[in-house]
Amino acid sequence: MDENSPQRTQEARSHLRRIWYAFWAAWQFLSILPPVVKRPFSAAEMGASLAFYPLVGLIFGVVLVVFRQLALSVFPPAVGAVFTLALWIGLSGALHLDGFLDACDGLLGGWTPEKRLEILRDEHHGAYALAGGVLLLLAKYSLLSIPNLPALALLLAPAYGRWGMVLAVLAFPYQRAQGAGRTLKEAATWREGLLATLWVLLFAGLGCAVQGWVALLGVLAVVWGGAKLTLRLIPGLTGDIYGALNELSELAVLVLFAAAGMG
Repeated sequence: MDENSPQRTQEARSHLRRIWYAFWAAWQFLSILPPVVKRPFSAAEMGASLAFYPLVGLIFGVVLVVFRQLALSVFPPAVGAVFTLALWIGLSGALHLDGFLDACDGLLGGWTPEKRLEILRDEHHGAYALAGGVLLLLAKYSLLSIPNLPALALLLAPAYGRWGMVLAVLAFPYQRAQGAGRTLKEAATWREGLLATLWVLLFAGLGCAVQGWVALLGVLAVVWGGAKLTLRLIPGLTGDIYGALNELSELAVLVLFAAAGMG
């Protein structure tokens, strides 16, 4: 018997345990559903959780696709779109929508980087948040109201959006000295980014549709352009900006699939 066998077994168990906690860290951070691991996660676990962001998004997508199909079998498309959008927002506890609203106020409502950051830290929402939120929700509602919108669009949008957040965390500077975003930034490595990208490359092949690959490029453009624009206004990204990039990435996926269906 190999003398190192028990050590290898222990190392394998430890590795599987790290993967287990990393997945649940992603799940509990991104969703409003009851926690499975009822203890605080370490910084290392939060950093490793980035690898599973797209997988959590895909699970959301599966729930939304099934729900939308059931809603369309009972209600007119417009009504089904309302309920589907409500569930979409509710699954994450409006976490990313709130970030989008704060980003609208902060980036558009100040004249200096200091003032923009001050507004970003303010918990109250102003006119830009109201206008941006209404336009975002109207756009998503209109796209979900299209009866022949491919189910693949709704399946991929949450996964791609959360992949976009992973790229933003890893590729661009973070502004604040503390907070969940800072923990992710300092603990995550490009290994998590590679694993997250492997997930979305796998998802892009679902249904053998070219739109899945086009949407992937669209999300890249949204994240890169959104982050670059943000860095011209404030010295680094924040958690609110991550949420805003997720929302815009999800919208881009729906738009590109809808445009392809109209062609």
